[in-house]
Amino acid sequence: MGRNLTFEIFRYNPLDPLSHPHMQTFQLEEHNSMTLFIALNMIRETQDASLQFDFCCRAGICGSCGMVINGRPGLACHTQTSDLPSHITLHPLPVFKLLGDLSVDTGTWFRNVGAKIESWIHTTKEFDPKAQEERMDNELATQIFELDRCIECGCCVAACGTARMREDFIGATAINRMARFYIDPRDNRTPADYYDLIGDDKGVFGCMGLLACDSVCPKQLPLQDQLGIMRRMVTMESVRGILPEKLRRKMQGCGCSGSCSA
Repeated sequence: MGRNLTFEIFRYNPLDPLSHPHMQTFQLEEHNSMTLFIALNMIRETQDASLQFDFCCRAGICGSCGMVINGRPGLACHTQTSDLPSHITLHPLPVFKLLGDLSVDTGTWFRNVGAKIESWIHTTKEFDPKAQEERMDNELATQIFELDRCIECGCCVAACGTARMREDFIGATAINRMARFYIDPRDNRTPADYYDLIGDDKGVFGCMGLLACDSVCPKQLPLQDQLGIMRRMVTMESVRGILPEKLRRKMQGCGCSGSCSA
């Protein structure tokens, strides 16, 4: 027989004029290998069918079940109840539009940010469906894949102090995304192009350096490392024509092992 768990869960339906924000308490017996995802499903199936939360894969791949767990953003499917105290408080992720209870709309936010930073490969080459795929050095491909592992769960955005205060801040996930294209040799954009996109306080200079994004990322992406690389790059671009070009390019770097053409 496991512990008796007490869940305090935020409840509010913005579409119901009679609904108001409040916390609701549920009791549940803990079982072996129970995750928050399992616990929430048990509560919905046995106690309150109106409880709203998001899920899809149950394996930390889709990023749907992000929520604030005892004050810290995380994934419900990755969180074992055995790692938590018997009193568990759950809130929806801040920053994103609330759909109801623990459910938020991360999709619209990521879609808008993706369009803002032009999150696609820019190339002047015409697509040839019969051509072979461009070959790439294995080490560089691995570095690109590492930055591509973001599941867009929104935990880093919810933990970000700047994003909580400013709606126009693109967040660590978008800067990480830009770093992915910066080291991709198929992308023809120049440092000046990246400067125009993220070289202000809405981008790399909006970060306060609190490291919360790096701390809560469920995929343990090197978010702060990439922020530093991109911040250095756009800083060096801003002093083009002031510093000697050889020195400026040496300091600018590209964040990869030297295989790309940035």
